[in-house]
Amino acid sequence: MLGLSLKESVEYGVIGVLLLMSVVALWASLERLLFYKYIKLVLYTNKTELEIDLSKNLTLIATIGSNAPYVGLLGTVFGIILTFVQIGQSGMVDTASIMTGLALALQATAGGLLVAIPSIVFYNLLMRKSEVLVAQWEILQENKKANKGGE
Repeated sequence: MLGLSLKESVEYGVIGVLLLMSVVALWASLERLLFYKYIKLVLYTNKTELEIDLSKNLTLIATIGSNAPYVGLLGTVFGIILTFVQIGQSGMVDTASIMTGLALALQATAGGLLVAIPSIVFYNLLMRKSEVLVAQWEILQENKKANKGGE
């Protein structure tokens, strides 16, 4: 291994997973925003097809938002376990090292929340935009029927 301790490996691993999750959530959110901006509702003739296209990647964003805190919590649990193992191996109770170890362990939970909160906010905003676009499409369809009926 690269000379990393087990604690550092776990910390980097968890932070790496959270970083990957944040990049994927950001990518999916930006992709949806651009899709919603440039969608042409008049090209859709089927509501189900429209809903499928509008909901693409939303599950991914929601999954990341709901699971990121658990990934962070897992990192915190590992960090606490490793802190206690270190204390047990040293045989000495040093308050400063315990507090430092616990504080570093809690970084993973904070990281998980930093990924989750924006992901859930984006998910909710995108879901609302999706619902609005479906409603606008339904209005277009009603107007088409009204125009055909009036001719």
